[in-house]
Amino acid sequence: MKTSAFEAYHSHLQRAAQILRLSKEDIARLREPDRSIIKTLVVERENGEKVSLPAYRVQFSNARGPYKGGIRFHPEAGLDEVKALSAEMAIKTAVVGIPFGGAKGGVGFDPKGYSKKEIEKVARAYVRAFAEDIGPDKDIPAPDVYTNPEIMQWMRDEYEKVIGRPAPAAFTGKPVEAGGSEGRDTATADGAIFVLEAYLKKKGLMDSTTKRVAIQGFGNAGFNAARVLRNLGYTIVAVSDSKGGVHKPSGLDPEEVNRVKEEGRSITELYCKGSVCDAKKLSDDHANVITGEDIFGISCDIFIPAALGGVITGENAARVEASVILEIANGPTTPEADAILEERGIVVIPDVLANAGGVAVSYFEWLQNKKGEVWSKEEVRKRLKETMEHAFGEVFARAEKEKVSLRDAAYAIAFGKLLAAPLGKK
Repeated sequence: MKTSAFEAYHSHLQRAAQILRLSKEDIARLREPDRSIIKTLVVERENGEKVSLPAYRVQFSNARGPYKGGIRFHPEAGLDEVKALSAEMAIKTAVVGIPFGGAKGGVGFDPKGYSKKEIEKVARAYVRAFAEDIGPDKDIPAPDVYTNPEIMQWMRDEYEKVIGRPAPAAFTGKPVEAGGSEGRDTATADGAIFVLEAYLKKKGLMDSTTKRVAIQGFGNAGFNAARVLRNLGYTIVAVSDSKGGVHKPSGLDPEEVNRVKEEGRSITELYCKGSVCDAKKLSDDHANVITGEDIFGISCDIFIPAALGGVITGENAARVEASVILEIANGPTTPEADAILEERGIVVIPDVLANAGGVAVSYFEWLQNKKGEVWSKEEVRKRLKETMEHAFGEVFARAEKEKVSLRDAAYAIAFGKLLAAPLGKK
């Protein structure tokens, strides 16, 4: 049976507990969230149909500061997943040393089947339902899967209507013109690459000519990671999304791939129209059209899961042909897969470190909103680089000292900080 997302968190807790020699009381404090809030949103669609949608906000810990975490609109956004993601947010903020706790939200529906007006209705209904539970000094939501800056601005607007006063710091990930931070759109990818390059530098691999990258998931984070890495001299040998992918050993142009995606088409349409592919172009480019599952077996140096959680499993981990896995997605590797990858000598740079650039810049946005300041993109990038490199240094040193994986080291550092903090207000 596949390990659930929250069971995976408990597995990480048990491993870190051995490193830290935690008491049963300490483990119990870290096992469950402070609260799980479940609501039902009733939304009228444009055809007059009223739908009831399950909605969640899980607040895991505020021991180190206000709860912080995104809101996802996804048909599989259930309580177990949201609980796991809220725990990971508490770990993530502690790993990168920002004074936030961890939370997560979700609405269980498929926004792909809803109009823009209907999605706005869902967003505003969510805020009305959870208005008493969130706020700039209590719990600060942000974008996540299938939510974006525009949705955050709708949510901020609705929240301000409910409380009757301006509250720019109540949500992060807003459009820049509406109080968002420069650099937020690329922060997750930028932060991950700062960590990757810090690792390669530490291992003496920065001058390596074999920096072949395969990316599973080509949304905002996947595209931006591909674009930045190519500009840095890496070769993007394969990319995939939910509809399939392309393998081109000589290297893909991320901008060209994204152009196809932006037109609402599959990545495979770089070479194919439906099921009919251009055999000559494929042959000339020495390229192949692949399935979503094929991406895991592509020969590369760095594999980047950048989509949803639980994609590297006990069933496919043995197929991975990479030296390093850079986790940009949340929880992409199951504990069963972790064990296989570790045995095979594949280094995993864990999500709670690698993708923390997004929450780091969310913190910068919150600070700017609170202080009435506006930082330049250069200032944000400078602060992000310092934050991520410092966090990596701590995690790497702990891993070397304890002779454990980077994931176990990151969790041990985070749990130590959470336990050292005074208990938050429940």
